[in-house]
Amino acid sequence: MEPHFAYIRVSSTDQNESRQLEGVEVQKTFIDRCSGKDTERPELQRALEHLREGDTLHVHSIDRLARNLQDLQSIVEGLNERGVTVKFHTENLTFTGDESPMQKLMFQMMGAFAQFERSLIKERQREGIEAAKKRGVYKGRKPALTPEQVEEVKNRVVQGANKASLARELGVSRQTIYAALRAN
Repeated sequence: MEPHFAYIRVSSTDQNESRQLEGVEVQKTFIDRCSGKDTERPELQRALEHLREGDTLHVHSIDRLARNLQDLQSIVEGLNERGVTVKFHTENLTFTGDESPMQKLMFQMMGAFAQFERSLIKERQREGIEAAKKRGVYKGRKPALTPEQVEEVKNRVVQGANKASLARELGVSRQTIYAALRAN
């Protein structure tokens, strides 16, 4: 029997990944908890490094695997070239690299639809935020650092503290530290 593996991506830590690929028996599951637009997907990278010729990668749906059509094609074609089969369960599509031109077109269309749907979601989100701002009910995202923490960051950097270490200590990104340093 050929080895079967799963890749699961959920958009946030509070989402339940168990509904994806329920009932599919696999030897190992790789789970990322991040947005689809996020380029940092360490478990996907681990899965891609782990997979070998003859393996099958199970994915709940096309939009769970890739950020956009180009990314999708690159990942699937790269796996197929290595002899790895990719199966998308929601769309009931399997890719081995031996697809007909019609199957390849279908794949590209499904990927384009997933990318288009993501664009529509972002547009609706922007429109909703604008409407909430006009009504005066949009507060925006809660700051990652309190004003006290921002002052502490500024003082410690002046004293020679490493910005990356500060970011790890405070549980924020380095960009957040740089933004805090730019704040008045």
